[in-house]
Amino acid sequence: MSPHHDAPSPASSFESPSAFPIHHRAVQPIYAMSHYNDSFETSSVESNDVGLRRSLVPGIYVPTVAFFDPVNENVDVETTANHAVRLAKAGVAGITTQGSNGEAVHLSHKERNLITSTTRKALDDAGFGYMPVIVGCGTQSTRECIELCEEAASAGGDYALVLPPAYYQGLFSKDTVQSFFRDVAMASPIPILIYNYPGAVSGMDMNSDAIIELAQHPNIVGCKLTCGNTGKLNRVAAATRAATVSDPGSGFMCMGGSVDFTLQTLIGGGSGIIGGMANIAPKACVRLVELFEAGKYAEAQKLQAIVARGDWAAIQGGIIGTKAALMAHFGYGGYARKPLPRPSKEDVRKWRDAFDELVGVENSL
Repeated sequence: MSPHHDAPSPASSFESPSAFPIHHRAVQPIYAMSHYNDSFETSSVESNDVGLRRSLVPGIYVPTVAFFDPVNENVDVETTANHAVRLAKAGVAGITTQGSNGEAVHLSHKERNLITSTTRKALDDAGFGYMPVIVGCGTQSTRECIELCEEAASAGGDYALVLPPAYYQGLFSKDTVQSFFRDVAMASPIPILIYNYPGAVSGMDMNSDAIIELAQHPNIVGCKLTCGNTGKLNRVAAATRAATVSDPGSGFMCMGGSVDFTLQTLIGGGSGIIGGMANIAPKACVRLVELFEAGKYAEAQKLQAIVARGDWAAIQGGIIGTKAALMAHFGYGGYARKPLPRPSKEDVRKWRDAFDELVGVENSL
């Protein structure tokens, strides 16, 4: 079966949670699982077979937007730092740089490293030294992907989030994608998470069998499923004994890729969400996880509906709408880099109004 489509397949040994290798226990979180109530220990890193790094814990991770000077489009270092600290104070579990929300395709290697190092320093200086930074390292060649992982580690990143290559997928063999991830994982100085996002890679959609197989590698410690396939998430979470808000499991992080299915992810045994809309409403997203953890499912369902409506606005507006909403409601955000257009006054009003309900909840928390 091709690894790029999730379709029913015969049961295998990977379907059983007990079949997952024990080696992922080496990367399970060292901090208290109830991390939303400031119960972290003072130590910021752990030691294991792949070096020193901060632990991933279940919860909300935010793929931060990139901020630019509105005149010359240089990276806005000050806003980058301030935004990271705002998210940390809201109680998120970690931050991701260089994702699609972070306009990674618009950044040079030097700029990527600047944003990651700025984020790391801002968190450390604000007392959030324990908070992990995941760095987007997706690119088309194995060689450059490894290079990005190495640079991410040097810039202060703890983990790499890696998309599969897709540009030449018409020439791929049946093993190309699996070999790519194994080669990167073998060479990367930091652990990697598989990023399954068909919309960013010409429709390539890795199936659960492929992800479960790759999860056996000791330097592959999680996945982000922006495909929105909750059945796939259920299968991967069960087969890997993924960490949840109530059980550290194997330590493997099975993450949803959008906050509009946060509750569904948690109910299905997932570890949390890496979702762009949390740039606008991090406290509301964190609160949703807290309600689930407390067993307040009726309240969680109501809040999930509000979060999902807000996320629909973010999905429709993309990075342009997200930045416009940040500017309208919080006074910062700026514009995306060219050739992406700047929103009109009418567009700004539309995105401001689309997020009114969610921001109202955010400001009440």
